[in-house]
Amino acid sequence: MYKKTIIVLILMSNFILNNINAQSTITGKVINEQAASISAATISLLKVPNNEFIKGVISDATGAFKIQNIGKGDYRVIISSLGYKDYTSNTFSLDDTDHTLGDITLIIKTENLDEVIITSEKPVVQVMADKTVFNVQNTLGATGISGYELLRRAPGVIVDNNDNLIVEGKTGVLIYIDDKPSVLRGPDLVNYLKTIQSSDIETIEIITQPSSRYDAEGNAGIINIKLKRDKTLGTNGSIAGGITYGDFARYTSSVSFNTRSKKTNFYGTYSNRFGKSFSFINLYRTQNNTIFDSKTETISDNNSNNLKLGFDYYANSKSIFGIIVSGNFNNGGSDSDSRTPIIQQGNTTPDQVLVAGSDVENKTNNLYGNINYKYKDTLGHALNIDMDYGKYSSDRTNLQPNRYFNGAETEVISETINFMITPINISIFTAKIDYEQPLWKGTLAAGLKYSNISTDNEFDFFDRINGNDIINIERSNDFTYDEQINAAYFNYNRKFKKMSLQFGLRVEQTQSDGQLFSEQQNADDRVKRDYTDFFPSGGITYQANQKNTIALNYSRRIQRPNYQNLNPFEIKIDELSFRKGNPFLQPQYTDNIKLSHTYNYRFTTALSYSFIGDYFAQVTEAQGQDQNFIITRNVANQKIINLSISYPTKINDWWSVYYSLNAFRSIFEATNDDFVSVSQNTVSLYGQNTFSLPAGIKMEISGWFNSPSIWGGTYQTESLGSLNIAFQKRFLDNKLTARLGFNDILYTSPWKGDTQFGDLRIEGNGGWDSRQVQFNVTYNFGRKEIKATRKRKTGLEDEKKRI
Repeated sequence: MYKKTIIVLILMSNFILNNINAQSTITGKVINEQAASISAATISLLKVPNNEFIKGVISDATGAFKIQNIGKGDYRVIISSLGYKDYTSNTFSLDDTDHTLGDITLIIKTENLDEVIITSEKPVVQVMADKTVFNVQNTLGATGISGYELLRRAPGVIVDNNDNLIVEGKTGVLIYIDDKPSVLRGPDLVNYLKTIQSSDIETIEIITQPSSRYDAEGNAGIINIKLKRDKTLGTNGSIAGGITYGDFARYTSSVSFNTRSKKTNFYGTYSNRFGKSFSFINLYRTQNNTIFDSKTETISDNNSNNLKLGFDYYANSKSIFGIIVSGNFNNGGSDSDSRTPIIQQGNTTPDQVLVAGSDVENKTNNLYGNINYKYKDTLGHALNIDMDYGKYSSDRTNLQPNRYFNGAETEVISETINFMITPINISIFTAKIDYEQPLWKGTLAAGLKYSNISTDNEFDFFDRINGNDIINIERSNDFTYDEQINAAYFNYNRKFKKMSLQFGLRVEQTQSDGQLFSEQQNADDRVKRDYTDFFPSGGITYQANQKNTIALNYSRRIQRPNYQNLNPFEIKIDELSFRKGNPFLQPQYTDNIKLSHTYNYRFTTALSYSFIGDYFAQVTEAQGQDQNFIITRNVANQKIINLSISYPTKINDWWSVYYSLNAFRSIFEATNDDFVSVSQNTVSLYGQNTFSLPAGIKMEISGWFNSPSIWGGTYQTESLGSLNIAFQKRFLDNKLTARLGFNDILYTSPWKGDTQFGDLRIEGNGGWDSRQVQFNVTYNFGRKEIKATRKRKTGLEDEKKRI
């Protein structure tokens, strides 16, 4: 009894002394090597030199932790989490001020037991407060497919018939590669993503509520594709190759390396894609009591090469200098053949038939450089400086023969042959600075950014007569566009007992000048703009207990038009169809608010509402009796209510599943007299089952489904989806991985839909050779544990997305 009393008195005295001197708070954040948050990690505070245990806490859903009421003295922390190596900090001293440990990275634990390697495995999907992380490396169905095809399988992501990405019912998603925005957009971006192999992709981050630190561009947020990196001192890398067979064979290969010393890190990646692909599109157009039944088939041949080299110099424990050079080089083209019977309504036989072709040759070069300086100390002060310069060039030619036949196609009525040369040159320069420091028991971040974009778009139109190309100056032009964006932001976050608060404001001033030089007389041949916008954002996260977390987030964003969409000149597609830009096209603005709940760090439910003002869409308008043109206009205001549910879990040791559902109602309220107000309820599903079979074989059955929806505000489409099966086997001490996949087994990916704008109505369908067999082999060489290449963001933000 006496001994127990002494022990109790000692414990009580320690408690009283600790509370008397309690004046400081220790904060930090636990992340993994991919900078993803680690929740439920155990943080133990020990007093030096006797390693006396003082207090223990658990990291929350965002990886953050806080140890409060700590007295003066010397301390260290030990952090542990299942599947990771324990972390022990250096000794630090506390006085009367708070102390931050910053981001603490845990290394994945690998144990060797009698030649059997046990490595912790991440779930297929990790749902966090501000983003959803799709771990591609644990997805067998990614067998040999491209980054573009992989986006169709990312949870909550829809790819429409015009290759637009839709997230939570909204278009206008920005694509980042390793925290750096892609320079490309439209067909060039799609072709580039097709050259990236899924075996080179580690994760896909879907960030629906970016803070004020990010550029305000992008209605639906950001999709960040992170490529694989290697992990400690030494050298390693991988070599991969694959073949995909649909209607044609396509070949991909890649090689990556990383060599790291105490002071330097040199890394690089090369990948390519060679081969043909097939696609088709059928458009049944009704205009002025006439039917145009167009059917087009296209064979594309894109040969692309990607190269990225990077070097980091670690001057000391606080300062890092870096440089990145990257390039994408594409040499290819396409050959299209279309047949359009022209039939008067009420008749069954055509009066005429237009047989047209399009032979495109395209060569693009993209080269970008970045220099970076980063400073970060143990007190939470951080400084990041980026300067970027990029150059994009495209040399494109298009030969278009157009022949009108009589209804029986026995006689040529007329023929025109056109040849077009359309080079594009774009240069981008950006400079930005970001700074953060502890303030009022939280963290304040602020920054500035300057960007300048110059574009030059030439369009030389030739009439081919008797084999000679004669320039048509009436249909040729030169369009230049210069844009400057100046931005500043601040962002503040702080964690209380069970609550985290984050808010910020971004200000962007946009100055632009678009000018058309042509022989045509255009009243809108020059449009200059100067406007300033404010973009607030904020969020509250409340952790009710260890298993329940609630978050409420708000953000305002902008979607600026593509540069080409502002060019007012008319470009010929064929004898009946044209495309032209709209220099008076206004940006569209989006207000997003999202409420989410996470149970046991796995089961997540989210409800969001978005309002998009001045929504712009690509519409087809009638011109004359038989022609039409495609143009982008501000046509409506859009309201979206979205419910999302996701649940990754493990049924047993050999079966794990992941399911994701997005159900949204999209309402378009017309602001253009020719636009028809529409609304639609849509459900998007993604499911994945992974099985561990005998002999070390893994099998995956996955699929996605989209119910009827509205694409681009104009097309009302029918449901579509895909069922996929894949197998994987590892050899040579897990260094060699072979994957075999079967995609779109039931061939349900092709789309169908209809649209109406004014008096013009179109019923359409299309698709590509999505039913494929794929085989891919990857070999990893060098040391297994190399400290990860630092992932950093450069200054080329949304302006690269709009090319």
